[in-house]
Amino acid sequence: MALSLLFLVTILSMMITPSISDTNSFIFGGCSRLKSSPGSNYETSVNSILSSLVNSATFTTYSNFTVPGTTASETVYGIFQCRGDINNDQCSSCVQRAVSQLGTLCFETYGGALQLEGCFVKYDNVKFIGVEDKTEVVKKCGPSIGLTSDARDDVLAYLESSDGVYKTFRTTSSGDFSGAAQCTGDLSSSECQDCVSDAIQRLRSECGGSPWGDIYLAKCYARYSEGGLHSRRGNDDENHNDDEIEKTLAILIGLIAAVALIIVFLSFLSKLCEKQRGAK
Repeated sequence: MALSLLFLVTILSMMITPSISDTNSFIFGGCSRLKSSPGSNYETSVNSILSSLVNSATFTTYSNFTVPGTTASETVYGIFQCRGDINNDQCSSCVQRAVSQLGTLCFETYGGALQLEGCFVKYDNVKFIGVEDKTEVVKKCGPSIGLTSDARDDVLAYLESSDGVYKTFRTTSSGDFSGAAQCTGDLSSSECQDCVSDAIQRLRSECGGSPWGDIYLAKCYARYSEGGLHSRRGNDDENHNDDEIEKTLAILIGLIAAVALIIVFLSFLSKLCEKQRGAK
């Protein structure tokens, strides 16, 4: 599966608790292990893909692009999908934010994916467009309190049902509970339904006793919450979320740099020891 090629940066999703009402809130991100060469044709193609995604987001909430390479491995695929209930201005702002963060998080990598509260952006040299992928990427559940609720069950049942009309985004509420589900626009109606049903089944089994739960698979997500999807985080989180993202990214980059320095130092010591053995 396409996401199996991504190194999921789970530390970010654990360190940041997003504000649900902020479309730029961080959900998850990940990068390919493969690195591209600075100034290479592939890097140029990646920049072209990301620019196309940003430009397209000014007038639509979903699009995908392909930039052919001289070989199959040099072809770049890109996609963005905005949440179904936000307007074009919010979508455009979210995609710009996601692309900017991808540039920092996945610098010179062959692939990267970033999910913000309001949008999803991904690029890779492995074709993933039109391919169903139900890999679980992020699971977040509220405190397990042994919750049983007919209203919650009604919300999940509606999200999982199909009325024969193809919808990439659906939302509903019942009593004190609200829910939403969405899949990326490159999936067929049956693939979308299959992915969303899988996500909801995992919500039931893994977050069943909790007042809220989020399950993000590679190509879709489902979530529910008591009191409304946009009410379970405080205003302080919303005000400081962007600063937390930048600080966390800086910490991650610093850790990566430190590991790289340690590797270089150990390599130097190894070569020095080999020279000393050869001199004896």
